Amino acid sequence: MVLQNKIKVGIRNSALSIAQTKEFTSLASKKIDELQECDFEIKHIKTTGDIKNQQRLDQIGGKGLFIKEIEEHLINGEVDIGVHSMKDMPAVDHDHLEVICFMKRLDNSDVLISNSGKTLDELESGSTVGTSSIRRRAQLLSYRKDLRIKLLRGNVDTRLRKLKDNEYDAIILAYAGMKRLNLDQDVTEQLDQNIFLPAAGQGIVGIQSKKNSKLKKLFHNINDSETRIIHLAEKNFLMSIKADCNSPVGVHAKVEQENIFITAKIYSHQGEVLFNKTVVDAIKDHENLGLRLGKEAVSKLGQNRIDELNYLPNDFNYTP
Repeated sequence: MVLQNKIKVGIRNSALSIAQTKEFTSLASKKIDELQECDFEIKHIKTTGDIKNQQRLDQIGGKGLFIKEIEEHLINGEVDIGVHSMKDMPAVDHDHLEVICFMKRLDNSDVLISNSGKTLDELESGSTVGTSSIRRRAQLLSYRKDLRIKLLRGNVDTRLRKLKDNEYDAIILAYAGMKRLNLDQDVTEQLDQNIFLPAAGQGIVGIQSKKNSKLKKLFHNINDSETRIIHLAEKNFLMSIKADCNSPVGVHAKVEQENIFITAKIYSHQGEVLFNKTVVDAIKDHENLGLRLGKEAVSKLGQNRIDELNYLPNDFNYTP
């Protein structure tokens, strides 16, 4: 395949999106003979999630707002591919678009960054912890109801600045984002996944294009098949319970030898663990595994109860 034009890449105008895109274009230029980094033309696109950066995500449409405008540019042919954090992607696929390439997943743990250098267990009662995640909010309430929780919006740089300005005593972010920004030295503590089970797709970067794009074949050699497998298992769990990215749900899949394991937890908004289960199957059945686990969750809780969790009726902020 010989390129006649540059590949136009649509991304958010944030330091993390730029770092993720650099990781992708660098790998592509090293592994694909037809490509050099100069063959990519980057277009920064402001998304609704970036513009409305003071409001609760669950009240303005959820994390899908970080990809909506990029997908519109793809549909209109203004860009050829979009680079996304997969945890920002809805569980239901777009009718006319597909993810054609997955970057190898980085560690998908949550991390705590504190001004005092204290870990989550060491923080004093009443300390203020910042997050914008409904899932992390529920997990904090499940583990330490004596801490204050305060809404924290903005990109990683903004959140770290607010922490250093003492608006918060500690904040929770994704380790993968800190790592990609070379800020992992600022991490106080990598949080135990038994307590803070990550969001579906956390730590994964995906490349999206129109369906049947010729670029899918071009990027085939850099597509990480294991990451694709675990992403589909996690996504199918969310899809099967009709959860959205506002739901207090953690899910994590991993491959070990010939098997795939998937763990899911569903919380109430008060921090009660409503569902917690791990299942395993052969890798070839990875898509069905997430669906099967989702059916078990629906059978136990009922779809109406799960649907109720998609909306946090009370104030996001919490004071013990």
